[in-house]
Amino acid sequence: MQVTPLIWLITIAVTILFFVYEFFAHVRKPHEPSIAESARWSAFYIGLALLFGVGIGVVSGWKFGGEYFAGYLTEKALSIDNLFVFLIVMAGFAVPKKYQQKVLMIGIIIALILRGGFIAIGATLIENFSWVFYIFGALLLVLAYRQAFSSHESNPANGRFMTLVRRVLPVTDEYHQDKLTVKQGGKRYVTPMLLTIIAIGFVDVIFAVDSIPAIYGLTNEAYIVFTANAFALMGLRQLFFLIGGLLERLVYLAQGLAVILGFIGVKLVFHALHVNELPFVNGGEPLLWVPEIPIWFSLLFIAATVVVATVASLLKTRSAEDMDEQVLVNGIPVDAVRPHELAEHSEVDGRTESTADTSK
Repeated sequence: MQVTPLIWLITIAVTILFFVYEFFAHVRKPHEPSIAESARWSAFYIGLALLFGVGIGVVSGWKFGGEYFAGYLTEKALSIDNLFVFLIVMAGFAVPKKYQQKVLMIGIIIALILRGGFIAIGATLIENFSWVFYIFGALLLVLAYRQAFSSHESNPANGRFMTLVRRVLPVTDEYHQDKLTVKQGGKRYVTPMLLTIIAIGFVDVIFAVDSIPAIYGLTNEAYIVFTANAFALMGLRQLFFLIGGLLERLVYLAQGLAVILGFIGVKLVFHALHVNELPFVNGGEPLLWVPEIPIWFSLLFIAATVVVATVASLLKTRSAEDMDEQVLVNGIPVDAVRPHELAEHSEVDGRTESTADTSK
């Protein structure tokens, strides 16, 4: 895939312009976005991302188009997991609704900058050291295991890192609108708003560790890695307000992401064996018999996993809600009682009540 420096400059400039527009058009004035506003902009950014992928397929070939779509889908799924942690962080710091947009916007910009740095490092490593695929693959397999058994119950707002930050920085007890610092009694204090942004930036670093190796397991093209990440982060702010309530229902999201990360980890190990140069593995010769997983299979597998995890989550939470709403008859769920038994229970209740009245 031929990407000239000019194309890189245009892509980065357009990405920056999108975020600048987002800030001045939507975030600068504190407010809580409506569902309609969030839905419109989420649909716009997702449509734009899909259109860009079609453009890559038409211009550079559908091999690269498929890599982009697989990468975008993976990064979007990981970004939704990001949102879940952002929700916990903002709840932990009790960020007022109308200021959450600013926190999210700054957090997303930090995420893009960090991922840009990781992308550049990853591209350099891959170009010069083929054995790095072994490291990326092993890392993803470890992260997949941790993701499968993570509970998201721990609050980063109360973690060791934020405890250290509170010791170093003087913090006010309350918010001062959306200001990051405030002067009181001749002394400069930071507000909980700044602490929230620091916490989200710390979370971004952690998520970048699994995000970048994951997408490099699907493509070696740094341009595809960057654009897939950029589009996955665009519209993430609106998506937060659109599916905020739905996030708590995606109970199998962590397990679905674990399957995706594990799959990409295996794919990376297979690729590492296929291009092997390590002297202690097969005498430094590639293992050409090891299969290379095609991108079309990766795309289908990732899409199917996301769909299955989402549907299973919604069915699970719907079933739990239905159980909670069941009416009990003498301690027995009404669904488990046959009509004639229900009548018998009613008669028994009636006799008991009648007896109680007589005794009075």
